[in-house]
Amino acid sequence: MSDKIRLQKAIAESGYCSRRKAEQLMLDNKVKVNGNIVNELGFKVGPKDQIEVNNILLEKEEHVYYLINKPKQVLSSVSDDRGREVIVDYIDEQRRIFPVGRLDYDTTGLLILTNDGEFSNAMIHPKFEMSKVYDVVLDKIVTVSMIKQLESGIELDGFKTIPTRVKIRNYDKNKQMTNLTITLREGRNRQIKRMFEALGVTVVRLHRKQFGFLTLDGLDINEYRRLKPFEVKKLMQAAQVGER
Repeated sequence: MSDKIRLQKAIAESGYCSRRKAEQLMLDNKVKVNGNIVNELGFKVGPKDQIEVNNILLEKEEHVYYLINKPKQVLSSVSDDRGREVIVDYIDEQRRIFPVGRLDYDTTGLLILTNDGEFSNAMIHPKFEMSKVYDVVLDKIVTVSMIKQLESGIELDGFKTIPTRVKIRNYDKNKQMTNLTITLREGRNRQIKRMFEALGVTVVRLHRKQFGFLTLDGLDINEYRRLKPFEVKKLMQAAQVGER
């Protein structure tokens, strides 16, 4: 099996920039391999090839992986042109890291950040079906019929969602609110909120408490920790099982 990878992926893995930005740099003739300009997006490199971007020789960056309990009103992003807080501001790391997937601005809970593009893709790509568990507070009493619809799939944008698992935690009949747990194996934009909107229900609070086997045990809001090597390996193994 070849150990070569696409040039733009190698640049991204070095931590210099994103893969998309790397592709643009290649098209702009800003990238050299072994002293030669390369602008072919399908070009592949191996471990011994020397890569330069803007005349800077790149070194492969050590991969890092963080787990954070995201607070409200923080963007799952690396920057914001409106000056809002972004999740990378909460982690003391000099290397360029980015969130794996995203949580909405007002959603709290488990988020992974890394500089490993391959790992990130394995965690968020639909074919890998990584499970995510959320605590949800709703502004209505949810009926058995609604639960069955959620568990069988809701049509969004012409496509039916993958069946979910729903567990009612409690009802507050005085406030007409429902607290439940829902497990997803996909991650469309605002999916949980949109699924409930389709049923005429509004999500009041949303908190992701589990990703695969990972939980937030021991982490308060704003707190984070490094993932252990065995956790990263186990997540990748789980993704490979999902792919099969």
